[in-house]
Amino acid sequence: MVEFKTASEVEAMRAAGQVVAQALKAAKERAAVGVSLAELDEAAATVIAEAGAKPAFLHYHPGFAPTPFPAVICASVNDVIVHGIPGGYRLRDGDVLGIDCGAYLDGWAGDSAITLIVGTPRPRDVELIEVAERALAAGIAAAVPGNRMGDIGHAIATTAEGYGLPPDFGGHGIGRRMHEDPAVPNRGRSGRGMVLRPGLTLAIEPMLVIGGDGRYYPAADGWALHSVSGQRAAHVEHTIAITDTLPRILTTL
Repeated sequence: MVEFKTASEVEAMRAAGQVVAQALKAAKERAAVGVSLAELDEAAATVIAEAGAKPAFLHYHPGFAPTPFPAVICASVNDVIVHGIPGGYRLRDGDVLGIDCGAYLDGWAGDSAITLIVGTPRPRDVELIEVAERALAAGIAAAVPGNRMGDIGHAIATTAEGYGLPPDFGGHGIGRRMHEDPAVPNRGRSGRGMVLRPGLTLAIEPMLVIGGDGRYYPAADGWALHSVSGQRAAHVEHTIAITDTLPRILTTL
């Protein structure tokens, strides 16, 4: 069931989104050559705890996963598209790192993701991240009253043309729960799908793979999704609210 939020509920989600943004900022600032992914997880966990919030990913157990998620952030390196478990891996020069974080504050959820390059950037990786961020911006810009859900997916896919978009994974509704209805596709047909209305809150999250092949396979842990091609991936995300005019991003500082 799709739930529409009041103005005060959107403000509460904005507060949760601020915690997520601060946690991502802390993890990004900690990311450097030689630093372990577990250290990034600790940095984000500290921010969330100090804000009086609760991590949304820790112990989360969706149907596709064999075990609950064991960490506060997802940390996805190079060919891992999403859902990487932060462990002992130490970052290397030139790694592409995606960090996804969610938190609950006063019963409301926020969800956001960034992708960055550790150390020396490669031009192709810089372009990958830039296109992913433009695709996210295009999807958000399409989230206005009177448009339809397919307009968001169409905007993302059009902007990301030439890159792989993994099937079966995309954005989602968000509110009292991290994942709510409706699903938000990263591919869509303009003018099709649910009509967008003020009060709808969504997590929009393009996932791009270099080379036009979005196929993936799960790691042995059942969580991380690797690109079949072995090419690098980027994942970016914001929680937004549809208003009477322009969409409002709830996960920026």
